[in-house]
Amino acid sequence: MGGTDVTDGWDWRRPAANNSAPPQPPVAGGAPTGGVHGGPTNGRGVPTGGAHPATGASSPWWSDALADPWRDPAAPTAVVLPAAPVRGTEPEPVADPDAPRRPVLRQVLLIAVVAALLAGTLGGALGYAFAVRGGAGGTVLGAQPQDAPVAAQRKPDSLAGVAARVLPSVVTVRVGGAAGTSEGSGFIASADGHVITNDHVIAGGNGRATVIFNDGSSAPASVVGQDPESDIAVIKVARTGLRPVEFGDSDALAVGDPVLAIGSPLSLANTVTAGIVSALDRTMRAGEPGGPVRYYAAIQTDAAVNHGNSGGPLVDGAGRVIGVNSTIKSLVSEGQEAGNIGLAFAIPINQAKRITQDIIGTGKARRTVIGAEVPGPGAAPSATGGVRLVMVEPSGPAAGAGLKAGDVILRLAGRPLSEPTDLIALVRKFAPGSVVTVEYRRGSSLETASVTLAADAK
Repeated sequence: MGGTDVTDGWDWRRPAANNSAPPQPPVAGGAPTGGVHGGPTNGRGVPTGGAHPATGASSPWWSDALADPWRDPAAPTAVVLPAAPVRGTEPEPVADPDAPRRPVLRQVLLIAVVAALLAGTLGGALGYAFAVRGGAGGTVLGAQPQDAPVAAQRKPDSLAGVAARVLPSVVTVRVGGAAGTSEGSGFIASADGHVITNDHVIAGGNGRATVIFNDGSSAPASVVGQDPESDIAVIKVARTGLRPVEFGDSDALAVGDPVLAIGSPLSLANTVTAGIVSALDRTMRAGEPGGPVRYYAAIQTDAAVNHGNSGGPLVDGAGRVIGVNSTIKSLVSEGQEAGNIGLAFAIPINQAKRITQDIIGTGKARRTVIGAEVPGPGAAPSATGGVRLVMVEPSGPAAGAGLKAGDVILRLAGRPLSEPTDLIALVRKFAPGSVVTVEYRRGSSLETASVTLAADAK
């Protein structure tokens, strides 16, 4: 070992003669007190550096000699041990970036926010997937559900509530005849099976009819009686426990009152349309060529009424029947199919109910008359208004009230008259025995009389 360089220790040699100091062992925190290779030393004998014996390169003392596996353990070495730190000179501690650290509040909050964002994103993705699978295309339709508004709660006095209450009493009427099948509407007038409809619905039939109820069931019906001049007919089904309609008072109506028309227009059963009373005591003159002429003071409405509504009920805002839908006005030419244009007419229920009672009781209806004749339909109207009487029956109601031929009736029961048909229609609206006030002109004087109407024996 004497001739070998030791790179991990200091080269020990016997001290020269002029160096009386014995060799020193390694000192902690420093180097041997003697120089090595003749290198310089500081004032304490610690080498300040020197050339490597083999390479000649300047090299400090190795401080890891004790850990060198190739070091000769028997060779004396100079090992530099780290000196104890001096108080006040410790280096500033540096945190190890790889060492685990305790989470702080900021990190906890950050983790919670990230978790919430991930959960929201996942929920949105799942919601989108379900919406797409359900056909919504990812679009949310409508606002958040809220309580239904008052108008949508279908209270009993709402239009929907009225319709629900009346519909079970409305029927479809079918009558077979030589010309085919006639179809119209009707409504139950009594629990034992009496049904009111229009005369023109069953006219031309064989006296038998089929009634189809609101629930779809049907029953055969027979004709009890009919009155062509008033366009009212009564049929009866062999069924009991039926739900009849509630009758109202057509004389108490006012223009603007809300109404519903219910029936089977164009074979569309259980159809409900809404409108208002647009006029009262509208004179109607109707009838088929060669058939009876029908006169009545009608209720005019703008509720949609079409073929098939005939005979169905017109009800008020309380669900009470106040008219029988009978006819419409149209702009089409004769022979063409007519449709609703907002002008429909119904027979007042007070008149229809009275005729129905007559038919059920006696099989025929009475006709109300005033005992006078008026000009025919082709006569020119009076230039001064009113209806001129061309003849007065000696023992009739008009003669009993002092009226004479040539008198011009201006008003009957407060209703103004301008056409001869106005007088006929208004008279037939009242029941026999009713007392009405008549305002008339005789010459240049205006007179008033009370007339007790009578029934015509027919």
